[in-house]
Order: sequence, then structure tokens, then C-alpha cells
Amino acid sequence: MKLHYIFIVGLLLTMFSCSLDYDPVETYSDVTEGVAKDSARVVFKDKAAVENQRQVIHNKLRDGQEHWYLDMLLLAESHSDNAYAGSPNAETTPFEVNSIEGSNTNLNRDWTSHMANIAAANLLINFIDDVKDPSLTSSEREQYKAEAKIFRAMIYFDMVRIWGSVPLVTTVAGDITSETISDVYPAYFPPQTDEKTVYEQIERDLLEALPNAPDNNQADKTLYSKSVARTLLAKIYAEKPLRDYNKVIQYVDAVAADGFSLVGDFSELFGVALNDDNAPASQDNRAINAKARNTRETILEAQFFPGSANWCTWMFGRPLDDWTFYFSWAKWITPSRDIVKAFKSEANDKRLEESVVYYACGWNIYYPANNYAFMYKCRSAYNSIIKFRYADLLLLKAEALIMNGDLSGAVTLINQTRNRAGLTNLPASATASKDALLKAYLKERRLELAFEGQRWFDLVRLDKVEEVLNVLKDEGRPTLVYPYDRNSYLLPIPQAVIDQNPNLVQNPGY
Repeated sequence: MKLHYIFIVGLLLTMFSCSLDYDPVETYSDVTEGVAKDSARVVFKDKAAVENQRQVIHNKLRDGQEHWYLDMLLLAESHSDNAYAGSPNAETTPFEVNSIEGSNTNLNRDWTSHMANIAAANLLINFIDDVKDPSLTSSEREQYKAEAKIFRAMIYFDMVRIWGSVPLVTTVAGDITSETISDVYPAYFPPQTDEKTVYEQIERDLLEALPNAPDNNQADKTLYSKSVARTLLAKIYAEKPLRDYNKVIQYVDAVAADGFSLVGDFSELFGVALNDDNAPASQDNRAINAKARNTRETILEAQFFPGSANWCTWMFGRPLDDWTFYFSWAKWITPSRDIVKAFKSEANDKRLEESVVYYACGWNIYYPANNYAFMYKCRSAYNSIIKFRYADLLLLKAEALIMNGDLSGAVTLINQTRNRAGLTNLPASATASKDALLKAYLKERRLELAFEGQRWFDLVRLDKVEEVLNVLKDEGRPTLVYPYDRNSYLLPIPQAVIDQNPNLVQNPGY
């Protein structure tokens, strides 16, 4: 048994010493977060250390674009009918042709990044009450803990929708010694928890956070506010493990009562403003800023400014603030012919020009090089990335009304986003039956939320994956390697993670 302990300790040390995800800000240290006294770990030695960790959590949304935004678009848009992979390679093409395996390095970085985010939240949740600094008030303690719980719930919501059963970690592992390793082992190698239990933890985090989370601040949509908690509650109650459409309606209405509504002009959400009106359109390094931030429609957004720019802009097309920057190789998330066709089936839908743009480029993988399509909802380094916005919830409420049998109420809501886009009300043919209205609803969500990481999850939530994707006729898309089936609804757990954690089991079909 002693040899077994030595082996495990050695394995753990090897894992941690070789990790490329090491973050010194989130590692225990007597400089950054506290000291060990009398064998009791003091993680946060004062209020300043607590506030530093709170800022770490807030920065995750702005600095972690690679996994929660870039890769999420690959999954939700290219793995559905909205987009092609864009830059074909071993990591992106499998999403396009449904041949994803556990060896995919994108999935591995997403899993490890999500788990690192959860660890950051757990640190604050578990140790803030141990801080003796009297300048940290009880209301601050409760607010910071609430924000961390909302953040943890948001991360787990993404994880459970992608992988299903995932390790549910809500504590922080203790130090490893020969005496404690049998107790600590499960914390370092946690088993999976079933989907329903993970959803119940998400629900519990959000409900516990609501009383003490900050109120919606119309001037700052970067906060993990009560409105963000209510948004997540509305979204989790639409999912099958906790499905309760009455609660979806309740929490969407609560978000509206917080002051959220549709902006009048769709271009405010993703547009840019040229600060120098005399600058020619082709000039490099133009003075550009976001057209608007903190609109009444955005609930949570990552914001970027000069000196702290959005690095992933150039992954999707031309960054309008620097016209030729990194515009020499094929970009990710190329809009599909099928979604362009869907936009054009609605006469003069204003959302098309805000979602898709055409440029000449040096490659012709999916379109002719002289007229190539690009995703347009992240168009400068100073645009916000919108995680949640009210249009998503408004349409989710329409789904709840459809499922509850209130078709006329659902039609009223769907027409709000249609009318803003310059479209007329839904035709009678689309409102004649529940099935017809559900089809029109899914199309409206597709057009309204294109390239915002929603499409795949909409199809999964409503059991439409096989029906839509297995019969898709799109001349630009490569042939599927495997047809979609029920096993496709979840993605494979990264094999590298399974190799490290013997308590994990691969999802069926992989």
C-alpha cells in the first residue's frame, strides 16, 4: 500500500509540474494569497487578496476567449448548419463533418480551461469566510461569494451541455501527504456526476446567489449580476433535465423587470463607429470603436478597449481596426450557404448584413476568392463579445409559450424580433399549428442569434439534430463522415483527461 501511495504522489507531482496551464495568480503562495500556519492553510490573508481573486474571476470572461467563445462557435455553428469550419485542419474539420474524437486538442483545452475556471470560483467560495480582515464587510463577502457562484454555474452550464456527465467539483483539494492521500485522492481524480445532479447544482448556485448578487447596472454589463443569474435560470429550466417552461417564463419576465428589452436598431449590438469620419474605408489602423456598449439588451458582455483589445477578432475575418492584420490565411467559422439562403428567404432581413460580410481574399476553400463570406459579429478588436442578451431570452419565452399551448402569445414575441429586423409578422401558414410555429420559431432563433453560439444547443434541446442535419443539402459542406444520432448530442470527453483520471468514462459512441 505504501508503494501505491508513492506512485500516486509521483503521478500528481508529474502532472502538476508538466502542466502548461499553470497560473501563478491562482496558485497558493505566501506572497499572493496567504500562508500556512499551524498546518491550517490561510488562502486569503486580507481583503486585497480576496478582491484580487474576484478580479481574476471577472477577467476570465474577457481573457478566456479561446475556449468559451472561439471554440464555442466552432461547436455551435460549424457543427450545425450555420457555418463551415473555415480553416480546414485536424482540429476544426471534424466539427464540420461529425467525426469528432476524444483526441481533439480543442476539446482538451476547453475541458482544462473550464475546470480551471471552476477551481478559481471554488477558491473564493470556500475560503472567503476565513478572512479575518475587518475591512471586508459581511455584505462584501456575500456579494463576492454570490458572483463566484454565478460564474461557476455559468461554466458548468456550458460543460454539461457539451459533455453531459462531468466531474462536479465544489471544494478545493487539500495538501497531499502519505497520511491524507486516501482522502485527497477523490478531489484530484473526481468521478463524473450525472447530468441531472450537475443541473441541480447549477440551480442551487444560482438560487443561493440571487439575494446577494449585485443588481443590474445599466452602465456596466460585465458584472455577474442578479440579471445574469436569472438569465441562467431561464436557460437551465428550458433544458431537459430540469425542464419547467413555467419557470422559463417566470425568469424571463424577471429579467425584463430588471430593465432589459430589445434595442431599436440591431446594428447597435455588433456595429463599429469610425472615430475619424474622414478616414477612407480601406485605410489600415483606422480609429474605430464599438458602436455601443452596455445597451439595454445585453445582459453580460466582455468588453475591450484600446490597450486591451480583443485578440480573436482576426480569427473570423478582417479586423476593421487594422484592415490587413493577419488576413493572409483562411479564417474560422465561414458562414454556410444554407444560412445565407435562410436569411434571403425573408425579404430584406436587416440581420443578414450584420451577420455576414463578403471580402476578396487569398483562398477559395468554400467560396470564390473574389467574393468570400465571413462571419461579421466580431468585427473589430474593440467590439464587445456578448455572452447573454435579451433577444435570446425573449425567444426562449416564446418556446415556453409554444410548449404550454399559448401559440398566439408566442407569435407576439417572435414578431418583436422579426419587426426589428425589418420583417413583417409571421404569415398565417407559420402559425396554423404547434408544429408549424415551432419550425418558424427555430428559424427565427437561427437568424436572430446566428454566430452567437446557440444553434447546436437549440437543435439538441428540441431533439432536431437528426431531422435537420442528416438531410442538409449544402453544396459547400463536405460529406458527413458519420450521420448524426443520439450519441452525437454529447461530445467526447478528451482522451488526455481520461488518461490522467482513471475515474472518467468516455461518452457512448466515441
